[in-house]
Amino acid sequence: MIKNFKFYMLIWIILLVAWCCIVFLVRPINQNYVIRYDIRFWTSFIFILCAYIGNLMCAYFAFKAENFNKLFLNLPLITVSWSLLITMIVVGSIFMLIPDFPAWVTAIICILIFAINVILVVNGIWAANIVNETNNKTKSQTSFIKNMIVTAENILDKAKSDEVKNECKKVYGAFRYSDPMSNENLVNIENEIDKKLSDFVTVIYENDIQKVKKITNELLVLINKRNIDCKLLK
Repeated sequence: MIKNFKFYMLIWIILLVAWCCIVFLVRPINQNYVIRYDIRFWTSFIFILCAYIGNLMCAYFAFKAENFNKLFLNLPLITVSWSLLITMIVVGSIFMLIPDFPAWVTAIICILIFAINVILVVNGIWAANIVNETNNKTKSQTSFIKNMIVTAENILDKAKSDEVKNECKKVYGAFRYSDPMSNENLVNIENEIDKKLSDFVTVIYENDIQKVKKITNELLVLINKRNIDCKLLK
């Protein structure tokens, strides 16, 4: 992600330098007009420069995400920062070119534009954090059943006879169609299921069909009990 930010920063530097060149080197079409470097001019200049810096900070915050999902959630920050930058360049440039424009009006308008966009950026960060926390919580709540499904699926390949494989399919099917959401109140029964599944793996290697059937039934009872408890907790 940081590598992508380096490319973004290169473009940012080019745009900043180009803007500065336009402001200080290009004369207006009217050769008789001279830009006055007064408070009005420098107020607009500083706010535009702050908008550039804000854009870079938002981009850095977005690109430092450790995964693409988080990067996607942070992309609106870049969009908002670009809207601030473009708006500030347009409005600030107008103020720069209008002679004798009140400096206090320039400052108030620039502050309002900047404040509105800062609020939008903060809201964007807040919303992205909420969505990211929700996604992480959902992943943690569904991790148990996902792990059990993967384990049960792997056990199918270890079965040495058709009878044993049929029992494995029962266990796999029970996990596959179980409620994927977990709950802290299900910790005890999920620990029992995990331990029983470990016992199931052991008897699969022993290829003892009687033991396999016994533990299969015990597992199915536990899985069914978990699903019932899961419904009651919703």
